[in-house]
Amino acid sequence: MPKGLYITGTVPGSGKSVVVLGMMEMLSGHGRKTGFFRPVIYPGENGDSLIRLLSTRYALEGAADEMYGCAFEEVRKFIANGRINDLYSLILEKYKKLESRCDFIICAGTDYTAMANAFEFEFNIEMANHLGIPLVPVVKGNGRSVRDIVEAVRVLKNSVRDKNGELLAVVVNRVAGEEHNKAETALKQEFTDAFPVYVLPDHPLLNKPTVGEIARLLKAEVISGDIESLDREIRNYKVAAMELPNFLDHVEDRSLIITPGDRSDIIIGSLLADASRAYPQIAGILLTGDLKPASQIVSLLSGLRGSLVPILSVQTDTFTTAMNVNAIEGTMAPENKRKTSAALGLMEANINFGELERRIAVTPSGRVTPLMFEYELIQRAKKERKHIVLPEGTDERILKACEILLLRGVADITLLGDPDEVAGKITDLGLSMDHVRIIDPANSELRTAFADTYYESRKHKGISYQMAYDVMADVNYFGTVMVHRGLADGMVSGAAHTTQHVVRPAFEIIRTKPGCSIVSSVFFMCLADRVFVFGDCAVNPKPSAQQLADIAISSAETAGMFSIEPYIAMLSYSTGESGKGEDVDRVREATGIVRRLRPDLKVEGPIQYDAAVDASVAKAKMPGSEVAGNTTVFIFPDLNTGNNTYKAVQRSANAVAIGPVMQGLKKPVNDLSRGCTVPDIVNTVAITAIQAQALKPTVPLTPGPSDP
Repeated sequence: MPKGLYITGTVPGSGKSVVVLGMMEMLSGHGRKTGFFRPVIYPGENGDSLIRLLSTRYALEGAADEMYGCAFEEVRKFIANGRINDLYSLILEKYKKLESRCDFIICAGTDYTAMANAFEFEFNIEMANHLGIPLVPVVKGNGRSVRDIVEAVRVLKNSVRDKNGELLAVVVNRVAGEEHNKAETALKQEFTDAFPVYVLPDHPLLNKPTVGEIARLLKAEVISGDIESLDREIRNYKVAAMELPNFLDHVEDRSLIITPGDRSDIIIGSLLADASRAYPQIAGILLTGDLKPASQIVSLLSGLRGSLVPILSVQTDTFTTAMNVNAIEGTMAPENKRKTSAALGLMEANINFGELERRIAVTPSGRVTPLMFEYELIQRAKKERKHIVLPEGTDERILKACEILLLRGVADITLLGDPDEVAGKITDLGLSMDHVRIIDPANSELRTAFADTYYESRKHKGISYQMAYDVMADVNYFGTVMVHRGLADGMVSGAAHTTQHVVRPAFEIIRTKPGCSIVSSVFFMCLADRVFVFGDCAVNPKPSAQQLADIAISSAETAGMFSIEPYIAMLSYSTGESGKGEDVDRVREATGIVRRLRPDLKVEGPIQYDAAVDASVAKAKMPGSEVAGNTTVFIFPDLNTGNNTYKAVQRSANAVAIGPVMQGLKKPVNDLSRGCTVPDIVNTVAITAIQAQALKPTVPLTPGPSDP
């Protein structure tokens, strides 16, 4: 079985970085220690960009200089001196050192920036042969007809065969949208029996550079704009040489405006165009000629509020700058999370990873790392796509997470809020969300029907119809009724609302599942090589014995839902029969209830934390227990203990805490921390979608960009 694979382009601009990223993501889900290696690099100021990207995202062990064979300048010397075999030996030696520390290695071929194309592809085939790993060539599809693409793959097949190389699969990248299905059909008809061929459609977000890439590659000075504004992708370039009124007629969406630094009229006019709904969005402004704006303009820029347009300055003249900019292609960088999400979504939608896994015989290990767990969340959610409502449609983090979720195909999303305000924020942030639905609860045609639902469920509590109608203007109540009535599969909120504001509507409207006395929560605690379930750490201050038992049963079911075999520890300050007192007796009684209600579950209690996690302590304190020392589900006796413990483990063990995940409700509603990050939101939406997958399908809303 090979311990690696070699991904290489066949010509410049094939987009192999997208394929490398997708393969690394696939392998990260198996818990194997995966390494990354490049035979040859063309180092820039910040080193090799692909090594930086993968080292950052996948926390790869080892220094950067252990992940490549040699720099191109060394290659040139070896070739000039006729020592090509010595070159292969040098690269092989470094590869073998890395291989000895890894279970599997992804190897990325050369970048076609210096050598002759024909020689370079032959070099990559030979290099894969010397490393003893199969090839995954990436064929450039843009600008080619289906016939040309098929012929290119045929030539590739013959070239690899002539060099005695081994083809694992072929990826055809950047195929025009209208040609994608035709190319896929034609390639499968000709090559299926020999090797799988996968076709990736062209994706504008991946091909275009960002303002930050322009700044880095042109060594531009950033005069105005923050770090996030540099992530704006550039869809076209406009050289501003006309008077302002004429120039504005030529501005297109996401343009990079190239103009001399003394053109104050163009600078101010471009900023106003970006702020105006009457003109397209500006990606950025690039000032040329080493000319800085007048001091008054600089003061004006520094005092602008809310402008996200980055302004750069370079020393070259306008013509040279335009030529330099035009030569720059989009790249993958660790700083650009949007491109990463788009690349992974593209790969996951078009590559049969199961087929590839069988061909390289990847077997999962028993380890579960945080990255593996998060990878599995995304894959599980994608298998049966659900519809999730996000009430906080104007929150910047929610919108950024929404774009990632849509790019990766994790879930269908409805945002709540004023459509103009939400759309304005999406535009201001430079996000791409063409298929998101936006509903304004205050003006929605659904408000009256939702008020009827809430009135009928709460009139016994003294709620009048007018009160119910007023309540339905609240985004959390409106979203909860959407879930209750089957117009959404689940809801995620809390980035800008308290837990009570999120959970109370669910208690009042959705309510608990039959047989469960209490709504509770768990955190998934992702440690270095395993995932624990902690409950309840967010909702119930001091549950009774019956409630504690229900929390344990719900937590075990949640663990099983996410492929964690539940070994339940009912935690207390004593183990077994050694302790007495009201608190420990309550835990002992709860343990008995769990055993009576669910004799199939493995549960132990009361038990101390050390005996639950440490096999040596378990052997001394509770010998013979199959739970002690092997616990995966930890049930805390009260909120004070649970909340403090999860935070202590999170900080001291550098664990990733995902949650709180609500459980016990008839339909999933999950609460976010007000300090949540964009990845937190993405994970919580994926969890909510997985919780919903066991339920009946929802009633789809009428398609459209926003609700009336």
